Amino acid sequence: MRVRDMKSTLITTGIVAAFAAIVGTPSHAQVGALAALGAPPAPRVQVSWDRYYDHAAIGQIAQQLQQAWPNRCRAGSIGTSYEGRELWLITVTNFDQDETLKPAMYIDGNIHSNEVQGAETALYTAWYLCEMADRVPYIDSLLDRRVFYIIPTINPDGREAYLKAPNTGSSPRAGMAPRDNDGDGLVDEDGYDDLDGDGHITQMRRRSKSGRYIVSPEDPRLLIPAAPGQQGEYELLGLEGIDNDGDGFINEDGAAFSYDPNRNWPWRWQPQYVQGGSDYYPTSLPETQAVIDFVINHPNIAGAQSYHNSGGMILRGPGVPEDELRPQDVRVMDAIGNVGEEILPGYRYMVVWSDLYIVWGGELDWFYGAQGILTFSNELFTPFKYFEEAPTSEQYDRVDYRFDRLLLFGEAFVPWREVQHPQFGTIEVGGMKKNFGRAVPAFLLPAEAHRNMAFTIFHADHLPQLEVDTITTRRLAGGLTEVTAVIGNRRLVPTHTQQDVENRITRPDWVTLDGGVVMTGAIVPDPRSGVGVEQRQNPARIEVPNIPGMGSVTVRWVVQGTGPFTVSVDSVKGGIALRTGR
Repeated sequence: MRVRDMKSTLITTGIVAAFAAIVGTPSHAQVGALAALGAPPAPRVQVSWDRYYDHAAIGQIAQQLQQAWPNRCRAGSIGTSYEGRELWLITVTNFDQDETLKPAMYIDGNIHSNEVQGAETALYTAWYLCEMADRVPYIDSLLDRRVFYIIPTINPDGREAYLKAPNTGSSPRAGMAPRDNDGDGLVDEDGYDDLDGDGHITQMRRRSKSGRYIVSPEDPRLLIPAAPGQQGEYELLGLEGIDNDGDGFINEDGAAFSYDPNRNWPWRWQPQYVQGGSDYYPTSLPETQAVIDFVINHPNIAGAQSYHNSGGMILRGPGVPEDELRPQDVRVMDAIGNVGEEILPGYRYMVVWSDLYIVWGGELDWFYGAQGILTFSNELFTPFKYFEEAPTSEQYDRVDYRFDRLLLFGEAFVPWREVQHPQFGTIEVGGMKKNFGRAVPAFLLPAEAHRNMAFTIFHADHLPQLEVDTITTRRLAGGLTEVTAVIGNRRLVPTHTQQDVENRITRPDWVTLDGGVVMTGAIVPDPRSGVGVEQRQNPARIEVPNIPGMGSVTVRWVVQGTGPFTVSVDSVKGGIALRTGR
């Protein structure tokens, strides 16, 4: 460096140091920029939302959130997986209030190993709620009123395998508990094989005059069907693999092909010959049992969300035609799901069995059927996002290949290359990488996570919100007072779904009067008539079967005394509220 340049550098460095001494070291918020809306300008926990995190990193982010926001976030675990990994739990709320007395929103992701962005979406939700509560009054209010139980991945073994082992975009789907899929007495002995050692499982093709595929004139990477009567050039041989066990089949027995964790739940479960992937019996998987135990031990859970991929769907149950949601519950889910289509452009609100396929023993059906919890399952990402329009069918091209050419500049594709195959001879392998197609590209991932989080927050906000609206009194003869209270629910979700009411899953809501000696108590179904239905036992605490969404319940007591009177409501899924009046 010349002396003049050195002097210039020293002077510049001195000016910057002097300025920093005056104003302090610039934070992210102080750097010369206008913060964009929708994200914390200077987060206490720095997380890049353009990648997929392994198990250790998810746990580290959870711990960092707890350390940065100790009154807002607590990190823990609900149990361990088959291979001994923690099922990380992140609880987010304002811990100045008792979390067990607030309606809770349960969120999980990544039940299928390859459906990785479910974990990032759940993790993003925890991060956003923690970092934005002091900045956005709505989030502050939400955490005062709600608790979020967030489990980023309920299949950490499979996720780890997807991230770190050669795979396709669709494998593995299961966890990593060994299974004998082909019934030969061996387990997982014939899975995929990474023939070229590039870390991806892609397609195999072989030149053949009898093949029925030709190279696309639009994109030479793509094979398209030959026209009738046209000479073919290639035959497709499936995904990379060899016949490891000498049974004449390729890729027929590996972790990628065994059980399905979303067919292992104890509601409408069916054995393997009816529902493939259901495994030996419901809850045979430790991850399934851990979630069930957690939910049963947290009866304040009033709403649930599971994140899958892909297809751009907001799914509700049932998974089979033999089931059906109760009509009152359908109306609530329709109201939330229709808003979801607005929040998530390109997504469709759908019913699993009638709009997608039949699922026996699915998670969301257990949540609703066994627990009476309104539950959605979002299939994250859709080809609509490639060009912000519904994809069209083309003869010589595909929308994903075009997206890769125009926006990823070919990064998603493994070029075709020759390899020697022990059964097929000279072949070529190539195709799309595992982290393309179902997984969201980096620059789209934050937006996808944010929009899906916003939908789940909308659902959480519409969990029951109870208030004692009014207390009115009327003096009666003999020192008695008639006390009438109206209990209102300011949100869409009732304190008990109709499924809950009909099957008596959760105890009734308790509306209690304190002040004086209660002589009689009653629910007044129709306040206009004034006729009550008396509760003969323990009349001071009226048992209310349900407080409907955006509705109210009227109760009445006759009391020895003149007050003041305090009316309190205690709902397992609706929280607590009280009011005092004369």
